[in-house]
Amino acid sequence: MSVRLNLAALTPEELAALFGEDGAQLRLPEVSRARLEQRALAGPVLNTTFEAQPLEDRSWGATPEQSRALGSHDAQLRACGATPLGVFYLPLVSEVRHARAYLLESDIAVSLRWSETPESSRTAVAYLEFLSLLRDRASGSACVLSISNSRAVTPAPSEEVDLHQHPGAGAEELLAAHRQHVLRHGRAQRLMTTDANGWMRTWQTLHTLNVAAWARRGLLLEDPGTTGTAG
Repeated sequence: MSVRLNLAALTPEELAALFGEDGAQLRLPEVSRARLEQRALAGPVLNTTFEAQPLEDRSWGATPEQSRALGSHDAQLRACGATPLGVFYLPLVSEVRHARAYLLESDIAVSLRWSETPESSRTAVAYLEFLSLLRDRASGSACVLSISNSRAVTPAPSEEVDLHQHPGAGAEELLAAHRQHVLRHGRAQRLMTTDANGWMRTWQTLHTLNVAAWARRGLLLEDPGTTGTAG
């Protein structure tokens, strides 16, 4: 089912991450009125499930610089022992909608993310995401997510997601940091399958945790008849 974000319930930081500083300023008067009137303000569409559409592999990158960066990230990941699982298009996320999938060390679902149509300098840089699900949730966390960029994740993820951002980190550096973050909680689960289905199910688990947290915060407005691109 599709839902919409309630802009009136987002923090200023989340609005800026979603629309950029200028875009957030343009929407601020309308958001402020909605808050004063204690009403919801419908924003971009989200989906309650994680959707990843497989793509045929080719030479990717919106610019020669981005293509070189993608090639460098790919080479570093393979040097770390990562198994490539294909390229996917993520239609229901904002701006950075391309992902090359990898499995690393049997328990890390890796996404190399980039945009083929970057809308600003914020989205022109390719980056890495490492995700591990935890065996034991006694610490209060269900998973560990390590990201190699500094962009704010919006809306903010579930309190059960142990998020760490390491701007500019390469694959080896991010892997070492991610291992340490996971060790703080114990051990990670092995992916249920070692193919793209296992990768997708891991990211779906993260998405499910986030959707539940966003619903608790009042960020989601039911919109079952709407289809489109999420923010």
